[in-house]
Amino acid sequence: MSTVSLSRLDREIDELAAISAHPAPAVTRVLFSAEDLKARDWLRARAKEAGFHVRQDPVGNVFIRWEGSEPCLPAVATGSHTDAIPNAGKYDGVVGVLGGLEAMRQLKEAGHKPKRSIELIMFTSEEPTRFGIGCLGSRLMAGTTSPEEAGALRDRDGRSLEDLREAAGCRGNLGAVKLSTGAYRAFIELHIEQGPLLEEKEIDIGIVEKIAAPSAFRLLLKGVGGHAGAVLMPERKDAFMAAAEIALLVEKAALQSGSPDTVGTVGLVEVKPGAINSIPCDVKMEVDFRDTNREARDKALARIGDGTHAICARRGVKIDWQVINQDPPALCDPALVKMVEAKAIAAGFSTSRMVSRAYHDSLFMARVCPTAMIFIPCFNGYSHRPDEYSSPEAIAKGVEVLAGCLKELSLQ
Repeated sequence: MSTVSLSRLDREIDELAAISAHPAPAVTRVLFSAEDLKARDWLRARAKEAGFHVRQDPVGNVFIRWEGSEPCLPAVATGSHTDAIPNAGKYDGVVGVLGGLEAMRQLKEAGHKPKRSIELIMFTSEEPTRFGIGCLGSRLMAGTTSPEEAGALRDRDGRSLEDLREAAGCRGNLGAVKLSTGAYRAFIELHIEQGPLLEEKEIDIGIVEKIAAPSAFRLLLKGVGGHAGAVLMPERKDAFMAAAEIALLVEKAALQSGSPDTVGTVGLVEVKPGAINSIPCDVKMEVDFRDTNREARDKALARIGDGTHAICARRGVKIDWQVINQDPPALCDPALVKMVEAKAIAAGFSTSRMVSRAYHDSLFMARVCPTAMIFIPCFNGYSHRPDEYSSPEAIAKGVEVLAGCLKELSLQ
């Protein structure tokens, strides 16, 4: 097998990072923005230069295919995403897309003749920036989000998914995005860890055994506004004070869940009317709560639900609880986990089995076919920030392991 082209891969990561709404080192590519569309065109051009076939489905998932000698067999797949939240870094998702492309080129240049086709997927909207829901493309592929639910999505400016995808040239019925049973033999995603463990322990390759699942919900709190000086404290129905108590309840529920992987984040709070001398009458807050242990997560969520309603009743605040998503965790396929581990050890790399506390498109691909993930170290565990970094050497090791897996699976 030929070696990974460090210079080519590093150059391409930099080229893609330059397609951004914010200047370097920040990377911002929101779904169907001008930057996202330009990045898609750039990726298609690289794939076609390598001699691969490119297609796009109605929601904008991009498929880069190396046809095997028996194209009727379910293909072997890899991939990730290239959209980026505002003020992000250049490695999240991108390593899995460009690393996957490099793995395919590496195999092709070494003269590999796949029996099964190998397909690289660039998933639409892994990040929730535009519509408040992550992994939109893979959700539709797995059928966990219906075409009707997706069609009803609106961004903060009121623009619908239907309008935006049509303007981006993604045409066709959203129902056609769902994959048929057995569409893929296997799926393996290469990704930066987005945590510090591999770097701290000086481990080359992380082998993911399970992926935490998010539960996201939105709370709309309605209190009673008034003049900050004229309404005495016992008479107040302050929506923000209720929100503050709920935020602390989220933290407490996560800390006391009994599971080390439970995490809760109140990531968005909007207060109205937003004046220093006016009692808050309306609050919108959004909460991300996740764990690899579904039972522990759901018990903690029940505790938050009971406590939230008690807080609002006591404070005289009305509440509208809206579930954004509540997905089950995923277990990686044991046989694929062993394969990733064997390929890494054979290459002389140190390994560690681990969980993914962040969720990825693999969470939904695991509903479609056997799935595994390869993690590589990143500096200080930083991610979703401009100083996110993974060294070319670390990325090359991940690509080498991925290429070895794709080679073996494509011959089965």
